[in-house]
Amino acid sequence: MKRMPLIAGNWKMFKTVPEAVETATRLADACREIQNVEIMIAPAFVTLPLVAEAVKNTRVHLGAQNLYFEPEGAFTGEISADMLSTAGAEYVIIGHSERRHYFFETDEMICKKIKAAVTGGLKPILCIGETESLREQGKTFLTLDKQVSDGLQGLGPDEIKDLVLAYEPVWAIGTGKSADAAQVEEAHQYLRSLLEKQFSLDLAKTIRILYGGSVKPENINELMRITDVDGALVGGASLDVHTFTKIIKFDTQL
Repeated sequence: MKRMPLIAGNWKMFKTVPEAVETATRLADACREIQNVEIMIAPAFVTLPLVAEAVKNTRVHLGAQNLYFEPEGAFTGEISADMLSTAGAEYVIIGHSERRHYFFETDEMICKKIKAAVTGGLKPILCIGETESLREQGKTFLTLDKQVSDGLQGLGPDEIKDLVLAYEPVWAIGTGKSADAAQVEEAHQYLRSLLEKQFSLDLAKTIRILYGGSVKPENINELMRITDVDGALVGGASLDVHTFTKIIKFDTQL
């Protein structure tokens, strides 16, 4: 089954409001002729409404970097799915390794966030991946199994039909290292089989699985040649319009 590639940029804690608007405007202009690749950027919360306006009626979709699982309440510093949706977000990144590591997010908490995103009409991008020590211990598959099974616990096929998985080996994020083609293929095939086991073959065939971890123009073509790779979640390389556009314009004839 042909799945529309998704190239998503996670801007993390970079770019002020004017910088984000300028970058988004330039990116939308650079990608106006692209038809066969979906593009998403996830800037900081405070920039969302103005960036949404900047990319309105363009090829660029808008995402958020996180959300809280309650719809509202006395949760200082948090943000809800409805707030993100009304600010213009269509996607939301959930369970990024930085959230797991620095903010101690558990699979149980991440599952609640997935459910909140779905209820709020957002498309969740669930990040999973092993640390270097877990890979060295031969626990890559065990880790992925737990993160997918626990992260999607209690969710049905209809609820996750718009889900995107993002495999990001933690040891390759922002390190300059990148998993080789065999490692990526092995992990993505395993994730596809997990989805089939937990849900159904039909659903497993439709869900996009992205690769993330030091993605750059020099390795995007090799990554996109892998059968079960449906795009990329790009960090640092998405901050520069010229570099990110090169990634978006990978050889789509592959």
